[in-house]
Amino acid sequence: MYSDNEIAGDTTALPHRMTPPAEHPCTVAGFAGLLRSVADCPEQWAPLVGYDPTSRWYRRLRTGPGYELWLLSWLPGQGSGRHDHGDAHGVFTVLAGELTEFTAGLAARRALRPGPTRVFAPGYVHEMVNASLEPAVSLHLYHPGLTTMPMHAGTAEAAAERAAHPGLPAVRQ
Repeated sequence: MYSDNEIAGDTTALPHRMTPPAEHPCTVAGFAGLLRSVADCPEQWAPLVGYDPTSRWYRRLRTGPGYELWLLSWLPGQGSGRHDHGDAHGVFTVLAGELTEFTAGLAARRALRPGPTRVFAPGYVHEMVNASLEPAVSLHLYHPGLTTMPMHAGTAEAAAERAAHPGLPAVRQ
């Protein structure tokens, strides 16, 4: 008498019956995992970092179906300006140094340091600034790729925030 295994053989040995491993992520968790895998290997990104005294420096590290991974550096006082990312979702982390993220018209401020990963959806408006005295490096993944970055005008609330914190450097893009 024959068993099913004798007739069909080992089904796990048949590549067409197994789900192929994902070559590229397609979920928020997958994108965060890709970002973390690069962030956790400084030998992949540290030799590539550059600095520009006139504006933020950036380099696209990787692309895949519908996503881009960017490495950015920020000298003291450099910032992004108040913006959103169009239709893109995003995942980012600070790799070195410290950045300050402002949301809600700059009234809400958050210090970002190496370690945690942040996720945002389309329409998320924020400003990132290196308000420290040391350079900073960050890693950003956008899905789909970043095709637009609409800038948003400052508000009276933003002006009040800057006036309340005179030590905050003027933002240089």
